[in-house]
Amino acid sequence: MIKSTIRAGTYRAMYRLLDRVSPLEFDCGLLCGAACCRDVQQEDDEEMGMSLLPGEDKIHDRKDGWLAWHEDSTEDLDYPDSWNGKVFFVRCGGPEHCRRTMRPIQCRTFPLAPHLNGPSDLVMILNDMVLPYECPLTDPEMAMALGRPFVRATYTVWKRLLSDPLIYDLVEADSLEREAVTVVFDPEERYLPGYLLLNKR
Repeated sequence: MIKSTIRAGTYRAMYRLLDRVSPLEFDCGLLCGAACCRDVQQEDDEEMGMSLLPGEDKIHDRKDGWLAWHEDSTEDLDYPDSWNGKVFFVRCGGPEHCRRTMRPIQCRTFPLAPHLNGPSDLVMILNDMVLPYECPLTDPEMAMALGRPFVRATYTVWKRLLSDPLIYDLVEADSLEREAVTVVFDPEERYLPGYLLLNKR
């Protein structure tokens, strides 16, 4: 498994921080029937789920049956060159099986995503992934209604995660591929929420 500079205790602290905030004042799964937690097949027959970040597996018990685990080789997937080895892909059995206190980082921080507008210029953007379901929170107008505590906590977590070289390389690679992003949070307050930022790098 690829190594991480982020310790298990740090991941636990991030989980606790994100446990205290929520995108909305109510369970956003009520808007869509918890679509992101459903076991659906994508058009290319890939199972829906997500990859754990480097080192995030250290705080999960693989014997706990609420997650199905799969190992992928970084050589077979589109990861930065610095990623050499195996990564974990996890899938939950649906909202009725979800252990909310153990949801992975990228589940907790959705619909936001980290974007580097420069070497140390982190902003939070509206997630631009192609999804096999419709999420109301990916609508720019809805995203602007996200709770500010959630947005700030998400930024704090990703700022810390970027101290790991592997995670930095991943976020940088993703950022370079984007043509334009919808900014949701900029700590320097250069862009208003909802600002469409063109990627000129």
